[in-house]
Parts: sequence; C-alpha cells; structure tokens
Amino acid sequence: MKFKTTLLLVFLVSVNHLFAQTDSTKTPSFFAGQITATNNGVSLIPSFSLGKPAVLFDLSIGKGRLSFDPMLRFAMDGKPWAFVLWWRYKAIQQKNFKMSVGAHPAFVFRQEEANVNGVNTSYLKAQRFFAWEATPVLSIHKNIALGFSYLGSTGLTKDVTQSTTFLSFKTIFSNLTWYKDWQATITPQFFYLKMDDLDGTYVSGSLVISKKKSPFTLTTMFSKKLRSALAGDDLLWSVGLNYNFNHQFRRIN
Repeated sequence: MKFKTTLLLVFLVSVNHLFAQTDSTKTPSFFAGQITATNNGVSLIPSFSLGKPAVLFDLSIGKGRLSFDPMLRFAMDGKPWAFVLWWRYKAIQQKNFKMSVGAHPAFVFRQEEANVNGVNTSYLKAQRFFAWEATPVLSIHKNIALGFSYLGSTGLTKDVTQSTTFLSFKTIFSNLTWYKDWQATITPQFFYLKMDDLDGTYVSGSLVISKKKSPFTLTTMFSKKLRSALAGDDLLWSVGLNYNFNHQFRRIN
C-alpha cells in the first residue's frame, strides 16, 4: 500500500514539473470535452456497463502535451457511478505516429445495504483503483489509422479485482463523408481482458455520426464476447447523444 501511494505521489510531482517547464506565453491552454446522454452507460473497458441510462462527462484540461482528463459517470437519477481521473502526456507527436501515456486513480461507486439500530438503510461505497495506459496510433492514410491500447490496473482495496490487464487492437476509419456535410467515424476493435485469474476475448465496434460545424454527434457501440470466463453480458450495446466543445486560451502579458 505504501508503494502504491508513493508511486502516485511521484507521478503527481512529475506532472507538476512538466507544467512548470511549459512556456505559457507561447503554448495555449485548452478546455475541451464531451457530454453524453446514453441509454446504457458503458465502462472504460467496453465489456461492462451500468445497465441503465447514464450521463457521461469526458473532459480535458491542459497545456501543450500534458492534460488532466477526468471521466465522470452518473446514472440518470444523479447517483455517481464512476470517477476516473486521468493524467495524460503526449509522449510522441509525429505526422503519422502518435503515442500518449497516462495514469489515473479511479473510484467506482456501489450501492450497499446495511442495518443500523434495526433500521435498513443504503449507502454508496467507493471502490478504489490505480491504473496506467499506453496508446500508440499509426496513421496509414488520411482517413485510416491503426491503434493499440494497453491498460493495467491494481485494486487499492481488498474487495475489488487486484490485477487487470486490457489489450486492444483497433482500426479507425475517420471523417468518412457519406452525405453532404455529414461524416462518420467507424472503429472496429478486438480486445483481450484479464482480471485476476480469469480472462476473455471480445470484439467491439463504434459508429460516430457528425455534421460539420455542429457541436452534436450521435454515437452507437456494441461489445460481444468471443470466449470469456468473466462476468458480464454476452452482448451489450448503447446509443448516445453527445455535445462536444473545445476552447483554447492564451495568456496576455
């Protein structure tokens, strides 16, 4: 436990150092994000879901190559589902090859029942994790890219999965014009997931429909088990309406 805490502190100090090295007069700060209303809140790992309608906040605040990217998930009744507090750094930024690395603490909320002095009551219990990732992407055409993702995590409490490994390979077909100003992005994905001693393989995909100059997009996705000993639905899907924004700021001396 002390090692995990020390690792987190070292990471946060490194983040602070990277911010300090940025020339604030030349590099703009940014605040971007996406707010989604969906019929089924899908997890960061697309083999699990909330199982009911949700509101998702995916935000990004930063400067240059470094960003803080919180992912906040709520059920439609306002109860929190998960808070994933990403720190990400764009380690490689070439024309045809990019790679970012990141780490985060995460809190997953679970409804618990208890009897206090003879009275039944319920409360939210926070399960804690720490995770890290690497996501290289290779562009092979102006509209086609190949992506690989590695995500690892460790549980910070005894009542959760202690070790998780997520590996995925995806092809990204982006900005495909199909009718006047309408565009589509299609992302088929194959992934492997291991949680403690159990594992599985899956296929998933997403479709994003957008219109030029509109802040709104429509997203649909699915995930299907191929072979898995892990809990979860054999097939899950969701449809979401997204509002997107992106603002940049420069310091004026």
